[in-house]
Amino acid sequence: MQHREQQLTFEPRGHQLTNINVWTPCSQWLAYDVRPSGASFTGLAIERVNIVSKQVEIVYRAQYGAHVGVVTVSPDAPARYVFIHGPEHPDSHWHYDFHHRRGVIVSEPDRELAITLDALDITAPYTPGALRGGSHVHVFSPDGSRLSFTYNDHVMHERDPALDLRNVGVAVPLHGVNPPKQHPREYDGSHYCVLVSTTTPQPQPGSDQINRAYEEGWIGQLGYRKPDGSYQRWALAFIGDTLSATGEKLAEVFVVDLPENDGDYAKAGSQPLQGTENTMPAPPLGVQQRRLTFTGQRRYPGVATQPRHWLRSAPDGSVIAFLMRDDQGIVQLWTISPNGGEPRQVTRAEHSIQSAFSWHPQGDKIALVCDNSVMLCDVGSGKMQRLTERTAQAPQGDAVVFSPDGTQVAFMREVAGFSQIFVVGV
Repeated sequence: MQHREQQLTFEPRGHQLTNINVWTPCSQWLAYDVRPSGASFTGLAIERVNIVSKQVEIVYRAQYGAHVGVVTVSPDAPARYVFIHGPEHPDSHWHYDFHHRRGVIVSEPDRELAITLDALDITAPYTPGALRGGSHVHVFSPDGSRLSFTYNDHVMHERDPALDLRNVGVAVPLHGVNPPKQHPREYDGSHYCVLVSTTTPQPQPGSDQINRAYEEGWIGQLGYRKPDGSYQRWALAFIGDTLSATGEKLAEVFVVDLPENDGDYAKAGSQPLQGTENTMPAPPLGVQQRRLTFTGQRRYPGVATQPRHWLRSAPDGSVIAFLMRDDQGIVQLWTISPNGGEPRQVTRAEHSIQSAFSWHPQGDKIALVCDNSVMLCDVGSGKMQRLTERTAQAPQGDAVVFSPDGTQVAFMREVAGFSQIFVVGV
């Protein structure tokens, strides 16, 4: 049974949803940015639209030549909006780039005040809890207490762009971080930020080493249950790029278990948290990444990187969902336990899945795009039900996001050359 979709935005300009956490906690508003397309970071405002009245409000407007985008919303009220903020007063030496951007948080009701999330310190010796580059795709944990993000490093980029490896980080509310400010571009941050992934420029072929960590997701509303019955409260899943025994790039699923107490994020492991002039920032004491998938012997090895998608855990933390090709080369939905084991194939569709996806809050269904329709997939049976009619042009793959109350799915379509936001009832 198809449901009637509603178009919410109409202005002839881009409207870009992020892949998760785009709804306010009341399920009444959708937050988005106004980039012309996902690939062009030139948006000047963060906005929100009401799904009933279609009223549009400006959440935040950038100033001084900066651009903003990729907004997500806290799961707890009052709503907090976190998004990427590019540099103010950009010039030929310092302008928007992967390693020149930061996260900022704007809270209801005082939206004028934007708090910088991650401190920047690019002058040695570096400051623990500060970053040395650009953070992006900031996502609140399911309880709203902390955030994950992906990261690129200015210090390594200046040495050699090939050493600036993408990593996954976490911002915890331990305390604000105030570097000495020896460079005009350095600034303070509200949260204590660390990297939690470990990368190496040249992974050993056939090993679990990676040179890129990305598309992360929090595991479980309350973490996940380990084989011994105990709970791991905080953990992230992400995609890591390995090298096969023959030197071919293979994307695989990885997990990092994180400290329970915020203070433990400030305890260095074998390498300095803040990095050195020759090394990337390193994870806190005891944080180790584990590889979950080993796909090298499959007919189509590796986790699918097209369509772009983010690893998403079931609300109870029991499984992590991801996309991978079956033996016919069709991109299907799969799950794997955060404890490891064999992946389970969920869908057996004739057509490849075309989008990122999200879980229903009750954990029994996933919303995604397949066969040019927004579909509802039953995770138990793998059966798919169309929520929207099949159209000549598929809905856009960047975001297919359940509302917190589980009654609506938000997605995007291209209309007359611009991304517009739609919702469909479930």
